[in-house]
Amino acid sequence: MMFFRFSTSSSFSSFSILLPKPHIFLPFKSYTTSFAAQIMPCKLIFRQLFEKESSTYTYLLADSLHPDKPALLIDPVDRTVDRDLALVKELGLKLIYAINTHVHADHVTGSGLIKTKVPGVKSIISKASNAKADLFVEPGDKIYIGDIYLEVRATPGHTLGCLTYVTGDGVNQPQPRMAFTGDALLIRGCGRTDFQGGSSDKLYDSVHSQIFTLPKDTLVYPAHDYKGFTVSTVGEEMLYNPRLSKDKETFKNIMQNLNLSYPKMIDIAVPSNMVCGLQETKSDL
Repeated sequence: MMFFRFSTSSSFSSFSILLPKPHIFLPFKSYTTSFAAQIMPCKLIFRQLFEKESSTYTYLLADSLHPDKPALLIDPVDRTVDRDLALVKELGLKLIYAINTHVHADHVTGSGLIKTKVPGVKSIISKASNAKADLFVEPGDKIYIGDIYLEVRATPGHTLGCLTYVTGDGVNQPQPRMAFTGDALLIRGCGRTDFQGGSSDKLYDSVHSQIFTLPKDTLVYPAHDYKGFTVSTVGEEMLYNPRLSKDKETFKNIMQNLNLSYPKMIDIAVPSNMVCGLQETKSDL
């Protein structure tokens, strides 16, 4: 098990609440505040950002109680890197990680471009993805920003290397918990399973064993939304997801009969994302 810990030497939702300083952990769209009253026993800075061409959400998280205000971006998009980095600067944060939930097929990741603009930023992706990055994570690993951490959960099925990142469990971690589910679980939907090693059987098992076992008030933040939703909960999706609330055989039949068109960006996005979004520098990544 690996532990990543930072040490000292265009629309979005936001909330942050100041409460007592957390204990020390193990070593090594318009503005929306509807969930603010429920969240955070620690000072988490959180922003949900949107890239309209691919309907992708990028998430910014930071520990504002740490002297350096370490931060990470989940699923950055190349087209909106400048916007995201401007926000990081405005908030006085120190970006240390650019992480991906999986090898995307509908946009080029911004992680490689971020690395060229902000020295010291490390890219992260699952070891199972077989993509290039600075750090590779596996189930059970923890990614720290200050005293806040994300737990790594494997949720394959959309692709072989899909991950869900879940905020930590503890009184000094954000409450309710937050699950960044990538394309494994969408709001009232899920990612397709007909390419990149996808499997409806695996996706069903992944969501039910790794996401639906979280507390029902866990906030679900997907990588995409196409209907204007921004957040859901585990309990909502267990009840109302039209695909994953069904039994496995029904789910598999639904997925086998979607008849989706060939992804228009896949031939550009996947080769680029296998090398951190920068094909021209793949030998250096």
